[in-house]
Amino acid sequence: MVPTFEDIMTNIWSDEMQLSLRLSLLTGLVSTVLVMLFALPIGYALSRLDFWGKGVVKTIIDLPVAFPELVLGLCLLLLFGKTPIGKALSSIGLDFVFTKKGIVAAQFFTALPYSVRIMKSTFDYINPRMEFVSRSLGYTQFETFLRVSIPLAGSGILASTVIAFARCIGTFGTVLILAGGSYMRTETLPITLYLNISYGNMGMALTSGILLIGVSFIAIFIFEKTEAKL
Repeated sequence: MVPTFEDIMTNIWSDEMQLSLRLSLLTGLVSTVLVMLFALPIGYALSRLDFWGKGVVKTIIDLPVAFPELVLGLCLLLLFGKTPIGKALSSIGLDFVFTKKGIVAAQFFTALPYSVRIMKSTFDYINPRMEFVSRSLGYTQFETFLRVSIPLAGSGILASTVIAFARCIGTFGTVLILAGGSYMRTETLPITLYLNISYGNMGMALTSGILLIGVSFIAIFIFEKTEAKL
């Protein structure tokens, strides 16, 4: 049965959908900020620096792109579970298995490789002579990174942020395995879609799909408008 417009509007204002939407937006924003905090220096280092093991680092960062999300989620579950790393993190209050923090971790590791790739490509296209001039004027490499490299990479940073946010919002398999996909607890929009399809509630499933499309459309629309002004 295809839901009517009235059914969709009713579903949007339901408690389940409102919680799912708020949780998706909140965790997506937090994950995106964390992704960019790591993607900027990693992308810059891979573009500008030569160091031992650089190829291995690139391979490790790119691995999640090749993994199915379910496999990545399983790897994270094993990492943050009953392991020394998991126990150490748990002792300081960072429990990632079947928690909202797990949603953020799942989104972070899913989106990070994409943002790193974009930032590396962005810095690759920036003429390093401008950075050399900055260094010759007495600025340190870190100061040059903040005052020269980042402003020149504005369009790439914006693109990377939008892609990261859209990827975080749409993360399903990794969240399902690591955070559990619990009803009304760790239920993001993709999880809502999955659960309601499993229940046979096509109205709620369709509504969550429409919201996912809407959030992605708004993010890309803002990107297009902002990029035109840069």
